[in-house]
Amino acid sequence: MKEAGLIQNLQSIRPLSKRDERREVEIEESLEQLSYWLDDAIRIPGLGWRFGLDALIGFIPGLGDTATTIASFYILAAGVRYRVPKITILRMALNIAIDYIVGTVPFVGDLFDFAWKSNKMNMNLLRTRATVSAAEAKNAKASDWLFVGGIMVFLLLIFFGSLVISFLLLQTVWQTISQTIY
Repeated sequence: MKEAGLIQNLQSIRPLSKRDERREVEIEESLEQLSYWLDDAIRIPGLGWRFGLDALIGFIPGLGDTATTIASFYILAAGVRYRVPKITILRMALNIAIDYIVGTVPFVGDLFDFAWKSNKMNMNLLRTRATVSAAEAKNAKASDWLFVGGIMVFLLLIFFGSLVISFLLLQTVWQTISQTIY
């Protein structure tokens, strides 16, 4: 009987993988507050639904989603300082890109902004994937900054592309209206 228990104990002992060793790291308060204000600051009484300034500012055509995306870049850059793996930084950038791209679609994007909480998701990724504490997060490698800089340039290209598409759509609508009137 004792041998069976001993065998079970020995079988349960295994080397810890990196995933088992992962722990939540305490993140600086300013990042927590930014995420809160952008995604969770306002609660609808009785329903418990929460949304933040991202959803409200997103109602301003063109400017709203751009402003909140730029604020989201701060959390993305923090991923470098906390030495988050590059694949996680890509995931964080994808969350921001989805928020921005869908958020720019009139009406649908505004509703989407109430449900999609990219900053909250990115903070959860940052907490669980950070490899250094807030005190150690002061320095990062130049290659990591270049990587995130490249991601931000790509996201800015998406922004400028959406501006061009918006301009072309407005120009087409204007020409159609002008031809109909005259």
